[in-house]
Amino acid sequence: MSLTIHEQPLPYVDLLTQREAGTVELVVIHCTELPDLAMAREYGERVVHASGAGNSGHYYVDRDGAVYRYVPGDRVAHHVRGHNPNSIGIELVNQGRYPHWWDSRHQQMTEPYRDAQIHALGALLAQLRRDFPNLRHIAGHEELDVAMMPASDDPAREVHRKLDPGPMFPWADVVDDCGLVRLMDPDRRAL
Repeated sequence: MSLTIHEQPLPYVDLLTQREAGTVELVVIHCTELPDLAMAREYGERVVHASGAGNSGHYYVDRDGAVYRYVPGDRVAHHVRGHNPNSIGIELVNQGRYPHWWDSRHQQMTEPYRDAQIHALGALLAQLRRDFPNLRHIAGHEELDVAMMPASDDPAREVHRKLDPGPMFPWADVVDDCGLVRLMDPDRRAL
């Protein structure tokens, strides 16, 4: 598959820490948990850090398979707690739990990922393996950020802060085709 990447750098990209390509070892798969790419862009542009930066993945893959780069790979994007310096974040447009992210009654993620998205993701992963010589691993956001938080509808209950990319993501197909190793713990569960 031929890959076209639409360059749409975020306004604060120059404020993000620079890094060498050799430091990137991990790709983290996310879903936007928003209805569309336009809203994902709006969220990505929001300044939420004292540095003047916001939270965003490096790449966004829309439902039709179009790929957008918001943050170049030589910059550290804020996309996953504790793993930003050595990772690339890829966001797939998907409704997820929107708009009730932390409501205990709305924790199901039911929107399937589209074939065009998964094909584009495969092409993007192949390109990233060429661009980042030490890229070896892949993980889901939910496997790296396992924090719980009070439910918005009942603070006595806890829900997962992050569930993406969620149960509809075709891990077996993606891992089989990408040449990356899914992070696993000694019990053979995804981290």
